[in-house]
Amino acid sequence: MKLLVTGGAGFIGSNFIGYWLSHYPDDHIINLDALTYAGTTANVADLEDHPHYTFVKGNITNSARVDTIMKDVDTVVHFAAESHVDRSIQDALPFLQTNVIGTQILLNSALKHKNIKRFHHISTDEVFGSLELDSSEKFTEDTPYNPRNPYSASKAASDHLVRAAYETHGLPMTISNCSNNYGPYHHPEKMIPRAITRLMQGKKVPVYGDGNYVRDWLYVIDHARAIDQIVHDGTVGETYLIGGLRDDITNLELVKMIVSIMDMDESMIEFVKDRPGHDRRYAVDWSYINRELGWEPQVSLEEGLRKTIEWYASHSDYARA
Repeated sequence: MKLLVTGGAGFIGSNFIGYWLSHYPDDHIINLDALTYAGTTANVADLEDHPHYTFVKGNITNSARVDTIMKDVDTVVHFAAESHVDRSIQDALPFLQTNVIGTQILLNSALKHKNIKRFHHISTDEVFGSLELDSSEKFTEDTPYNPRNPYSASKAASDHLVRAAYETHGLPMTISNCSNNYGPYHHPEKMIPRAITRLMQGKKVPVYGDGNYVRDWLYVIDHARAIDQIVHDGTVGETYLIGGLRDDITNLELVKMIVSIMDMDESMIEFVKDRPGHDRRYAVDWSYINRELGWEPQVSLEEGLRKTIEWYASHSDYARA
């Protein structure tokens, strides 16, 4: 298999490439990444000497660059995206350029080159909006889209474009909507690494609003395993939701767990002004991918947090909170 992985120098993409080449060392991967603030070649430094790995610096909005690569691959795994909600609230335009226009340029190229056997698009559960705190409801593959911030709106648009390419042109695509990922190489602006790196520096951890925002947390290697199964065995045209083992923990409870694992006091937690359009609760029903492909998450939240904290402790260069 010859894969184009977009955004492979970012957090999830770099973990995926490392996972893939360790399981399929004879496959070839081209990593196309623009190396914005969230992507760095340091994330894939261990792969530089792999004979079947190639890094190409470039933006998915550059159609000429994309075309040059697309003609030599048979599988696309599309991670590249602007992904931070706070940044999208400050300026939505880069999110439209990368997440919408960039995705369409990839689709145009994939349709132009008839060698693409699978186009897998990575998306988020945030496209479904928010669930009520007192509800037992979870997101499923049939949940209507209801994005509530510029980031999730741009990802919803990209999902629709990928489906349109399938319905209109027959592109052999699959989509996965995942819950919040965490693990090694996660950018320190995100919640879990921000908490870890700030505590490492003796700084307090900020918690938005009342802290009673519920998220579903997915260890990044569990996510890589799910993509593996979808690319190899998933049904063309289908969407698969990917979630973690714990979908009932509030942001405040999560931070308290991190503080406890790091043997610190809860006085290191401080509440800060809430952000606009803050979704109250996410929860993912991953029973469909379990039923169809046999996938299920393997790493518990506490185990994953311990692994992540240990990784940051041994990679002090990431402590840039």
